[in-house]
Amino acid sequence: MKKILALVLALVLCLGVMAVAQADAVKLGVLVPAVTHGWVGGITYNADQYCQELAAAGKIEYKLYTSSNAEEMTAQIDEAMLWGAQALVIAPQWTGMEVAAQGAIDAGLTVVAFDMDIPAEGIYKVTGDNESMGVASAKFIVDKIGTEGTVVALPVPPSGSVSELRMKGFNETMAEIAPNVQIVEYATAFTREDGLKDMADILTANAKIDAVYSLDDETSIGALQAISDAGRTDIKAITGGGGCQEYFGMIKENTEIAVCSALYSPLMIKDCMDVAIAVVGGETVDAVKVIPSQIVSAENVDEYLDPANTVY
Repeated sequence: MKKILALVLALVLCLGVMAVAQADAVKLGVLVPAVTHGWVGGITYNADQYCQELAAAGKIEYKLYTSSNAEEMTAQIDEAMLWGAQALVIAPQWTGMEVAAQGAIDAGLTVVAFDMDIPAEGIYKVTGDNESMGVASAKFIVDKIGTEGTVVALPVPPSGSVSELRMKGFNETMAEIAPNVQIVEYATAFTREDGLKDMADILTANAKIDAVYSLDDETSIGALQAISDAGRTDIKAITGGGGCQEYFGMIKENTEIAVCSALYSPLMIKDCMDVAIAVVGGETVDAVKVIPSQIVSAENVDEYLDPANTVY
């Protein structure tokens, strides 16, 4: 009889512990954009991986949503609130989310935005440092070509402040450390197809180029292909930006050109989730968390390679 009572007591205690653990799990809604670009695909991949990891550890219950526009994401915020979410991590690639975000905050939810400024009172934000990407890239190029020569820069005007800040950091740093370098700008886009097409035209128009300042890893993949196709050997360095595994492989393998990426990693979506969990748990967290850019080059690329990530 004593053994039976002991077993019953143990079972009750076990169920009690499980109930507490379940109660402590944060109900988290994660809203990410539908894949339109490799970097966006990386956000969704890393969000899904980290959600599974946190759920397995009993830290969260979650629903992961993807959307193609502000209206769809707004509807998903409403859905997550009806589900009982305590916190939302949202990563919109468009404007128009301020009303929905403010509504969630006013309803008592913790809302963490990834990368984009959303004008809502009480919102948290995690972002990379676009301007520091340009600074780091300029220093990399000058290290490879010196303080003379011609650099082709590839801004992406439709990306707004992303391109503006990366170009600002680059141009200001070049003016300071290598004022004699000639910078020639050609507008392009954040795709390998545009990088290939535009770089082919640039190579035809410029007989001598010392380096290429590309703002994006996928643009750089296309640009490198164009350089190879043209058989050009004058280009000593090319930069990128993001956190693309395919491009990291090219950094490791390329011996003809010094290749680097200024890290603006989709892995930062994990930091958003950590912030959300911390706030719900009562911790004091800064309203804005800025993650500085780091250069990934042949010297350290092994630290960033993830063979399991075939998405971005």
